[in-house]
Amino acid sequence: MSLGQRLARLAAHLQDPRKVAAFQRLCGVEGPSGWAGAEQRGPVANGGPAGGQEHPTGNGAVPGAAGSPRRWRRRPRRNSLTEEEDGSQEFATRSRFLYYLFSLGTELGNELFYILFFPFCIWNVDAWLGRRLIIIWVWVMYLGQCTKDVIRWPRPASPPVVKLEVFYNSEYSMPSTHAMSGTAIPLALLLLSYGRWQYPLVFGLILAFCWCSLVCCSRIYMGMHSILDVIAGFLYAILILVIFHPLVDLIDNFNLTYKYAPLIIISLHLALGIFSFTLDTWSTSRGDTAQILGCGAGVACGSHVSHMLGLQLDPPPQSLPLSPSSLTVAVFGKALLRLLLGVIVLLLTKVAMKRATIPLACRLFRVPRGDVRRARQRMEVELPYRYVTYGMVGFSLMVVVPGLFHFIGLS
Repeated sequence: MSLGQRLARLAAHLQDPRKVAAFQRLCGVEGPSGWAGAEQRGPVANGGPAGGQEHPTGNGAVPGAAGSPRRWRRRPRRNSLTEEEDGSQEFATRSRFLYYLFSLGTELGNELFYILFFPFCIWNVDAWLGRRLIIIWVWVMYLGQCTKDVIRWPRPASPPVVKLEVFYNSEYSMPSTHAMSGTAIPLALLLLSYGRWQYPLVFGLILAFCWCSLVCCSRIYMGMHSILDVIAGFLYAILILVIFHPLVDLIDNFNLTYKYAPLIIISLHLALGIFSFTLDTWSTSRGDTAQILGCGAGVACGSHVSHMLGLQLDPPPQSLPLSPSSLTVAVFGKALLRLLLGVIVLLLTKVAMKRATIPLACRLFRVPRGDVRRARQRMEVELPYRYVTYGMVGFSLMVVVPGLFHFIGLS
């Protein structure tokens, strides 16, 4: 057997949804009655039940259980733009700890985490570090989402996999962008901060390992990715880091100091968004890509304006390495207040821009506004809505909120 054939067999083995189901059972997750015995029949739609079958809805104890585990009937997290039924999928779990632990791991790759982590880093820790993390995050997520739409591999078949989450079920599976983000952010955080900040290297290594492991395992636990998807996402993120880490200083300095940087940034990110929208039909992946590019453009343009206005000046080189300040009640309270006020401003910006851009885009491109969900699945609505809305959120992150902090004395 040739090396290529061996690799193909290994890939097929790692992509097998039964391996995902086995990991779920190992962690105490079991589907309804008759779920484990269900077999795939024919081709499987992305994220759908095998052979077009309806999900079983059995009652009572899970077969083979040594005692009925406590059964939770839950409604999986669902995207308002998908056409999936708003039904519930019953599953049983023997470990609440693992359920909440892996739910936390999944959230480390979702919008809620990003809107808390990046602002906290920029406003309370180190704006230099935060800007570079966002640059790497944008490229990792953009390339990951585009690669999904090129490869077009479906989600693991269900059954045998139990779907504990369906929010991203309309997206393709390969590679796992959660795994890419969960690999790139902690590793980039370690690479960029070590030497600039004083802390033990072993602490950074342990944090990166735990963060990455938790996010990667959570995607298998939730039934959203095969083992192969997660491994590919992990390796892909490392490849992108190897390429972009040496360039991140050059990109950030360009964003801050070049006279025409905002024009180039906006044009480049918009062109990348238009390109990604041509790769496939509508899915949540396409909207997320525009959202990521909008954030990246807004943060980059905001960094340029903030640098020109002197709102967030990086510490001089002679002050390096930086040492963490003592955590007093006053320091903690001030940091928490900055985060709270700043996030409120970002959320208000998001809501206001969403309400303004969707009707405006519908009017400009003559798209019927009766069904907003349908309207947002049109490129001429989704791209400007996501791009402008999240571009303004990113700009507010770098300019509006720091300016507010200066005004009220919270800098």
